[in-house]
Formats: sequence, structure tokens, C-alpha cells
Amino acid sequence: MTEFVSLEVADGVATIRIDRAPVNALNTQVQEELREAAAECGRRDDIRAVILWGGQKVFVAGADVKEFHTMSAQDMQRRAGALTSSLDAIAQLPKPVIAAVTGYALGGGCELALTADFRVSADNAKWGQPEILLGVIPGAGGTQRLARLIGPAKTKDLVFTGRFVDAAEALELGLVDVVVAADDVYPTAQAMAAKFARGPALALRAAKLAIDGGLQTDLASGLKLESQLFAGLFATEDKQRGMGSFIESGPGKAEFIGN
Repeated sequence: MTEFVSLEVADGVATIRIDRAPVNALNTQVQEELREAAAECGRRDDIRAVILWGGQKVFVAGADVKEFHTMSAQDMQRRAGALTSSLDAIAQLPKPVIAAVTGYALGGGCELALTADFRVSADNAKWGQPEILLGVIPGAGGTQRLARLIGPAKTKDLVFTGRFVDAAEALELGLVDVVVAADDVYPTAQAMAAKFARGPALALRAAKLAIDGGLQTDLASGLKLESQLFAGLFATEDKQRGMGSFIESGPGKAEFIGN
């Protein structure tokens, strides 16, 4: 689709592929190309689930430090909001997103993976937020999404020390959801995405909005949001199909159409 980020769609599953040798560093161009890919995934009805993939060798080893090194405080003040929003465009997708991680997910790579709903990790992958070793902090969601995912104390350990964690520790921390052999990372993500692609698209959208939106507010407001989204789904064809199939054939046999 663009120079460093491509978008391939098959059977309702889109793969956003980052391909910027040697380690898929997230320079400004890659950030903006990710934003474009997210926008296309959001507007296309034939895309029902999304995979983030950096290839067999490496997911994303971090931001482009050489680019950052040349930037002044004024430069970054102008750029920081766009950096955050380029990754947030993926987090805001109203569809299931799976990060398929091989090699390294460090710094901006870890932050990119955190925008996904699920993370599949190679058993030899390395994870971390090592920005402190460069004299800065995570600047694209690392201090916020990671703390919401694994808690503040564990996040402070990773951010304050900048240490790398292996896949086993990342799983124990709750940073990743599935650990498999490197060769199985993308096929595992594909199988997960395919299951979501066959699901009720509007209900999945509502579920993601309810969970993510509820985490950003108080319980009473979250319950109100959930109730409104729940009621709205009663106007969908997939609600009729799902409940009709349950009555006739039992659970798990409905064929959904995404409406």
C-alpha cells in the first residue's frame, strides 16, 4: 500500500505488515503509513479482523533513534501528538486486532503491540520499554496502556529499568496472551483472526467499545455505556440469527453476516 507498510486482505482478515529493514524502526513515515492502514481497515466492511505483523524475523525493534537524535525539544513538541495518534488509530479500530510478534517488540514496537486486543509472541521474542536507557520515557502510549494492562508496579519496573523480558516472563506479567514457536506466530494469529472474522461484527464492535470505554470511566458510566450498546444490538440481523440458531440448534452454530 505504501513504502514501508502494506495491507493485505483475505477472508475478512487484514494483515498490516511493517517492512522497513533491518528492524522495522518506527520513523515518522512508518508512523503515518500505519495511520493510513488503520484508516483503511476502519472504513472497509470486508475487513472484520486485523493482524499486526513485522515479518518472521522482527516485529518492531523500536523507534528510529537516529531520527529522534536530530530532533530538538521544539521539534518533538510539534511531533509528539502525531506520534501518539498514529498508534492510537490502531487502538481505536472497532474490530479485533492481534499483534503477531517475532524477534523484538521494544520501545515503540512494544507500544505498537499494546494497541492490539491480543498479543501472540514467539517463544524467543524479547519485550520491553528501554527508553529510559536513552534518557527519555515511552512517548507513544507505553506508560499508559502498559499500566492499564499489567498494573502500575510492574510497569514501573519495566520503564524505570528499561530491561528486556523474554516471552515466558511477558506471559507471566500479562503482557502477552499466547506464546508459541516463532514459525507458528503468524498462523496462530491468523486462526484467532479468522474466528473473529466469522463472528457478529457489530456485536464485536460493541463489546470492544464497552470494555475499552468502560475502563476509561467510573463503574456507573461504564454500566450505562454497556446497557446502551447491548440494547442497540437488538436491532441487528445477527442478533436474530444468533438467537434463532440457539433456539433451533444450540449454542455456537450461528452463521453471522455482519449486519
